[in-house]
Amino acid sequence: MQMPSLQSFVDNGPKAKATFSAAEMRRRQDAIRRHMSEQDIDAALFSSYHNICYYSDFMYCYFGRNYGLVVDQENVTSISAGIDGGQPWRRTSGSNITYTDWQKDNFFKAVQELTGNVKRLGIEFDHCNLDQLQRLKAAFPGMEFVDIAAPAMRLRMIKSAEEIAHITQMTRIADIGGAACVEAAQIGVSEMEVALHSTATMVREIAKTWPDGELLDTWTWFQSGLNTDGAHNPVTSRIIQRGDILSLNCFPMVAGYYVALERTLFAGVACDESLRLWQLNCDIHDRGKELLVPGNKCSEIAAELNQMYAEHDLLQYRSFGYGHSFGILSHYYGREAGLELREDCDTVLEPGMVISMEPMITIPDGMPGAGGYREHDILVINEKGNDNITAFPYGPEHLILPG
Repeated sequence: MQMPSLQSFVDNGPKAKATFSAAEMRRRQDAIRRHMSEQDIDAALFSSYHNICYYSDFMYCYFGRNYGLVVDQENVTSISAGIDGGQPWRRTSGSNITYTDWQKDNFFKAVQELTGNVKRLGIEFDHCNLDQLQRLKAAFPGMEFVDIAAPAMRLRMIKSAEEIAHITQMTRIADIGGAACVEAAQIGVSEMEVALHSTATMVREIAKTWPDGELLDTWTWFQSGLNTDGAHNPVTSRIIQRGDILSLNCFPMVAGYYVALERTLFAGVACDESLRLWQLNCDIHDRGKELLVPGNKCSEIAAELNQMYAEHDLLQYRSFGYGHSFGILSHYYGREAGLELREDCDTVLEPGMVISMEPMITIPDGMPGAGGYREHDILVINEKGNDNITAFPYGPEHLILPG
């Protein structure tokens, strides 16, 4: 029995309510089309979570299958696996084609369907692995592949008014998650219980704010004691003890967009050395936010903050950059690497960029004040400076919890 390689779920129910306006999606698609026209790229095949979501409003579930989005000068079409039914069609700002599992490499048959006369195809060099590249070359022997990832990232780095409004709402929800952490974080309570309470609180607020949205990927990391030494350490069942250093990390996710709130806390009491280190990190956090203005270069901001740590003999306890861009990104599918506050990034800040300030130091276990100290705010660069859209308090005056 011969089964079809491709299917159509087009018109399988009405389109879902979009995250952004039709004008906003056209703005994004037209911007990448202008780049394609300038570079004689006939079509682009996006494969990453972030670009497929950015250009179509569809966030796929990978699970070992290929997904794609083909953009040419006329059409935008997502390519999805049959297991997803009509959901990709309903979510895509454009059309959709579905491939089945009944034959091997049906994904590439879907790509062929959409790129019949293409000579130069844009693909994401930073997302296409060697196996995928070999399959593309085998399926399209006469086609030239050019990188579309880097220019797409540069376009995503400048946020529209709608994106900034979306991120601002999400940052409000991160603050709500932080308040839930503080509410639950008591001596004798486990990290897990604190994180569960925070995440549930944020998801409920997301559902209230976006009643037609999909609810996925919101999470909380809440760390205590030694577990605070890394910014991305998973939640455990460790019980909070009096005198513990604590870290709350709240991450609401809406339509692929990520925001974060991160704060240092102490359970009941903090020793003198912990207070000194904590306050110093807050001072560097404050200075860093002052430097997030148009015209400043990422590497020069990092250099000035490095000097502040060095003056207190603490630079060796810093382990990562001072901040990064916000938009469609996540802990499992990447970031806008061209906009990071690092020594090796020379990007100049511009209005419309959204970036964090998040200094962190980790004092090794066994030393006075041991633990990880970090604060994290999100700021929108404007014509004159920045708007800090994070409102949650920080520092010893606010976050030594009762106990």
